[in-house]
Amino acid sequence: MTDTPQRQAFYDRIDKEHLAPLWTSLGDLVTAEPRSACQPFGWAFADIREAMVEAGGLITAREAERRVLVLENPGLRGESRITTSLFAGVQLVLPGEVAPAHRHSQTALRFILEGDGAHTTVNGEKTLMRRGDLVITPSMAWHDHGNESEKPMFWLDGLDIPLVQFLDASFRENADFAAQPSARPAGDSQARYGANLAPANAGASGGSSPLFNYPYDRTREALERMRGAEAWDACHGLKMRYVNPLTGGHAMATMGAFIQLLPQGFATAAYRSTDATVFTCVEGRGRTRIGEDFVFDWAPRDIFVAPSWAHVRHEASEDAVLFSYSDRPVQEALHLFREDRGNA
Repeated sequence: MTDTPQRQAFYDRIDKEHLAPLWTSLGDLVTAEPRSACQPFGWAFADIREAMVEAGGLITAREAERRVLVLENPGLRGESRITTSLFAGVQLVLPGEVAPAHRHSQTALRFILEGDGAHTTVNGEKTLMRRGDLVITPSMAWHDHGNESEKPMFWLDGLDIPLVQFLDASFRENADFAAQPSARPAGDSQARYGANLAPANAGASGGSSPLFNYPYDRTREALERMRGAEAWDACHGLKMRYVNPLTGGHAMATMGAFIQLLPQGFATAAYRSTDATVFTCVEGRGRTRIGEDFVFDWAPRDIFVAPSWAHVRHEASEDAVLFSYSDRPVQEALHLFREDRGNA
């Protein structure tokens, strides 16, 4: 399309009225395939841990409110995003510390990377945190973190901050206390909802799961039992979805969480989907190729991200477990989710 002097004069004139011609930008607005500034990238946990330990000597958990180092996607620097719609960071709570109570409209997940014995209190219920556990903080739920163990605790924080920002729906409130008083016995939600049971009067939840903690020992046992069936998916190995026990849907309304087992020597077929995905290695070692040029060799606790509609191929050099999360529930609810399994 050629801009003539008459057209440019027209564009300049209507610009003063805050008008713009769609025909000059339509190709960038409605693209043939997803086009994102998000780039594939990986972080070695050893590097993150070293920086976090240094941060622990510079600022307390109370001062920082949340002592977190943000994992910024190299294509989205300065925006505190790991994907277009999601936040990721690594949080450190040292022995004896409390990260004070607050609540916000953003939903959060914690995937425990290192340590055993710290806790998160969600709406008055304390849940202990162990390596590999998935801990959920629903939207507008009061939550604080404490570490009564003798070792530092590190976990991956995943939140829907960019999505909530985009919708102009962010609210936050700080409590006038650091740690919540106990309102329910520890393990209450696990007893009510974690044994294929639910209170008889429990209604279907349209938001986050009423379970705050998905213990890794149970998750790992399930994966190992299913290994015997050898029902390996060419693109994913053995991949499972964390669910809301009241609905059978995703555990959170805005973020889908997944766990997958890749046996030693397994190489997945190329797979791509519209949900940009954050991965962390729980066990084992391997490598992942994203697109044509990016290759990341991973080991336990390392973190990497795959952009929307980029081909992903995993190769496990030993038995491996990967945890991941994405905005798939939102895309599915809006009927936007799309995947390409290639020839698998």
